[in-house]
Amino acid sequence: MPSQRVARVAEEVRAAAADILRGLKDPGIGFATVVRAEMSPDLRYAKIFVSVLGPDADRAATMAALSRATGHVRSELGQRVRLYRTPEVRFVLDGSIAHGDRIARVLRTLAAERGGAAAAGPEPGGPASRAPASEAAPPEEDTPVARAGRRPAGPPAAEDSPQGEGR
Repeated sequence: MPSQRVARVAEEVRAAAADILRGLKDPGIGFATVVRAEMSPDLRYAKIFVSVLGPDADRAATMAALSRATGHVRSELGQRVRLYRTPEVRFVLDGSIAHGDRIARVLRTLAAERGGAAAAGPEPGGPASRAPASEAAPPEEDTPVARAGRRPAGPPAAEDSPQGEGR
């Protein structure tokens, strides 16, 4: 597990890299998103994980363009993130967003094949059809009317105390 400083620097590098990539004018860079960054314990190396949506050809073109822009990204990082040494940057293709998108497409396809059963809503009487706890009626002993008759918890009031009458 990285130290707090390494994690903080990694988050700052991720944010700066995302900002730098937004400003790049290279037409080879497609729809790229900086997902996360990992730093070596000595902060000399940065792995920047990038997710690229689109076909495999677009992914390859974007990764090649990012590889060409590594020097520029590193110099910009050096100006934005104050470190003793500017880390060497390496871009790594991250497939987590594409994988999640693929899973969502498969689930939509399965729902369509089942005749929209998933789109029709939850089964009657199932756990999803019950009202959430916030909408359910509170237990009878905890209604505002029942609470008005109760005394607050704590020491008894002075008028209830036998010693309070004589004073």
